[in-house]
Amino acid sequence: MKVAIIRFLGTNCEFDTEYAFDKLGVKTEIIWHEQKEFSADLVVLPGGFSYGDYLRCAAIAKLAPAMQGVFEHVKKGGYVLGICNGFQILLESGLLKGAMKHNENLSFISKNQDLRVISNQNVFLRKFQKGDIINLPIAHGEGNYYADENILKELQDKDLITLKYKSNPNGSLCDIAGICDENKKIFGLMPHPERACDSILGNEIGLKMLEGFM
Repeated sequence: MKVAIIRFLGTNCEFDTEYAFDKLGVKTEIIWHEQKEFSADLVVLPGGFSYGDYLRCAAIAKLAPAMQGVFEHVKKGGYVLGICNGFQILLESGLLKGAMKHNENLSFISKNQDLRVISNQNVFLRKFQKGDIINLPIAHGEGNYYADENILKELQDKDLITLKYKSNPNGSLCDIAGICDENKKIFGLMPHPERACDSILGNEIGLKMLEGFM
């Protein structure tokens, strides 16, 4: 298995992500945002503040040359994981449905957060049971997920909501913390599994999540 990790200007979680997959024995390659072509089984859009979140989060990143490679990867049926800013990029680029708004309290939130597994009928969460409560770090200023009624109904009817906040920290619609596309190949979540991959930090839940792709 090979994982391509896209590095935009302002990305700051690429090495955390690389470290997590290294622990799983997975080959990784960090892809510069100007590189249009690359090959991988899984493409990860990591967390950070791509292009300084100018205009709005991910508004510039979606236009990066590397995203051409991401779209080609999707056309071939490859897996994609967007974490935090990566989730925002997937929404901005239309690869996932909905949008992100500023947190309800207009403040940046950084803490450990309890989450509930809503669906395990996908590779990302297949090692968990539906209803499991897990804890992951969150760190974002624009994690308030929003979608119109039609999109929300589609997410619910097609089992595309993967994770919900146990106690909503940001005002996100229906407590949504993570979703996937209809083919269950593209995953986005605001929490950071790559920051919960080491026993020295007291949490290895993130490794269990990433193992699902293997």
